[in-house]
Amino acid sequence: MDRRDFIRAGVLGAFSGLVIPPLSVFASKDDGQEERKVPLGAGKRIVMRFFPYELKLRHAFNLAKYSRTTTPDVQVEIGFDGLVGYGEASMPPYLGESVESVTGFLSRLDLGQFTDPFRIEEIHDYMDSVAPGNNAAKAAVDIALHDLTGKIMGQPWYRIWGLDPAKAPATSFTIGIDKPDIVRTKVAEAAPYKVLKVKMGLDNDKELVEIIRECRPEVPICVDANQGWGDKGKALEMCHWLSERGCLFVEQPMAKENLDDAAWLTERSPLPIIADEAVKRLPDIARLKGAYDGINIKLMKSCGMHEAYQMATLARALGMKVMLGCMTETSCAVSAAAQLAPMAEYADLDGNLLIANDRFDGMRIIDGKIVLPGDRPGIGVTLL
Repeated sequence: MDRRDFIRAGVLGAFSGLVIPPLSVFASKDDGQEERKVPLGAGKRIVMRFFPYELKLRHAFNLAKYSRTTTPDVQVEIGFDGLVGYGEASMPPYLGESVESVTGFLSRLDLGQFTDPFRIEEIHDYMDSVAPGNNAAKAAVDIALHDLTGKIMGQPWYRIWGLDPAKAPATSFTIGIDKPDIVRTKVAEAAPYKVLKVKMGLDNDKELVEIIRECRPEVPICVDANQGWGDKGKALEMCHWLSERGCLFVEQPMAKENLDDAAWLTERSPLPIIADEAVKRLPDIARLKGAYDGINIKLMKSCGMHEAYQMATLARALGMKVMLGCMTETSCAVSAAAQLAPMAEYADLDGNLLIANDRFDGMRIIDGKIVLPGDRPGIGVTLL
């Protein structure tokens, strides 16, 4: 018996009384043919189904370069031996993925060749062999596998990783670029939150901060310029101005390709500078050391929880700050990211709060702080 099997057998023995309702049937792709019903109890074979699910935003989401009222999304469910794990691919426009690309990629996968859902790294290697990129699609499979294996072990992933949920930070609530009256409405809605995230990158950046300070003078803010500040001199001036107004850090102030100017700004800024668009996966981190103070890890960029954990571990080893972010997502992907929250100094896990049609109950925000869903196994979600 190898180490993985020994640990799994011990955990299963300790939690043999845990009851998780089985999924009676599951749809699966079989060699590109039409979907068919597969009884999950028939054998220990991984099966998968997926379907598009458009996320409807409570308010228009306005950034420096575009605006939207919906986000395309694909929901993934992976079944094994009577249990089901949930995953999700959320695709804001800048990721370069679509419902068609995600469903096309997932249709090409033959997960039925794997008889052990714990072989997550091997399954990632297989997905990479099918096609490069497709990060959000791979993240959906990864999240569902983590949810499934956590349920098999009867444990939430923060406990499997040895993390203390009490160390999860407060999460910010995002205030997008908008008209003054809408900004005031959003700030009022964000009353329970202890940190506000301000989207910037247009000519009214200072006006947005002044409105927030008018409504809530005491609340700490953080700023995401989404590459909207083209000049390093302007960026430095804004960092000094923001530092005098209770700002915690600035996220991706300039173009992601411009590492020299990012390093210049990081050296001089009174505020930490955090990379977002400049970082996607593990190999990106080493080259950003010195150019940024920290990185924003998002599951839709990192291909899921498996690599996100490795990214957080490496960043901390290099003395960089860790931020956990999200897209507009259901509580499925947000709760998956929250399992890593105790490793982060900053969190922006409010994507589920920005949509009106969440399918899941998962992590909660209580008094502005991330609260993981107790002892729920896997990623900690249940269907509503």
